[in-house]
Amino acid sequence: MSAAIDDSRVVTAAQLGLMRCDACGLVLEAPRQARCANCPRCGAPLHRRQPNSLARTWALLIAATVLYIPANLLPIMRTVSLGEVPQSDTILSGVVELWVRGSWDLAVIVFVASIVVPLAKIAILAMLLLTTGAHSRWRRRERSRIYRFVEFIGHWSMLDIFVVALMAALVRFQSLADVTPGPGAAAFGAVVVLTMLASKSFDPRLIWDPPE
Repeated sequence: MSAAIDDSRVVTAAQLGLMRCDACGLVLEAPRQARCANCPRCGAPLHRRQPNSLARTWALLIAATVLYIPANLLPIMRTVSLGEVPQSDTILSGVVELWVRGSWDLAVIVFVASIVVPLAKIAILAMLLLTTGAHSRWRRRERSRIYRFVEFIGHWSMLDIFVVALMAALVRFQSLADVTPGPGAAAFGAVVVLTMLASKSFDPRLIWDPPE
C-alpha cells in the first residue's frame, strides 16, 4: 500500500510561475502584469485567481441560505380540487402527503432532491469557504474532491424544479384539480440558481494557496 502524499509538499502551478485561462483552459507562463494580460488563444482576460472569489461566493451563499427558509415554509403549490377545500402544500407537507398515500418512492425522491441536496450544498460550500479563508491545510485533497462533487451535482440541481412540476402533473392526472405554484416555488428556484452560481464563483485553487 502506498503512503499518503503530504499535501504540504505539493507544488502548485502558481509557485511554478504558471497560470490557466479560465475561459479555454490554456496553461501558460504567467506574465509579469497578469491583470492587463489576455489569453493568446481566446483573448479572455487572464487572472491568477478568480477576482473576489470568496466574497462573491459568500454573498451568493448567504442569499441562498436566507431564501432557503421561505422556500420550505411558504406553500410551493396550491391545489383546488372539485368539491374539496383548496389546499396549500409546502415541500415537507407534500412529502408527508405522498408518504401517507403510499407513494413512498416518490416521497423519498422529493425529500432528497428538494431538502437534502440544497441543504448539503449550502453546508459544504460554507465549510469550503471557512477553511479556505483561514488558509487551512486540513485535508486539502479531500476538500478539492468534495468541491468537484458539489459542482457535479450542481448540473442536476434543476431536478428539484422538475420534481415540483412532476408533483403538479400527478395531481392533475389523478383528479380534476387546478394546481398553481405558490410563493415558495419562486424562493426555491432562487435557491437552486444561487447555489449553482456560488459553486461556479468559488475558485478551488485557493484551497492550495499558502498564506500571503
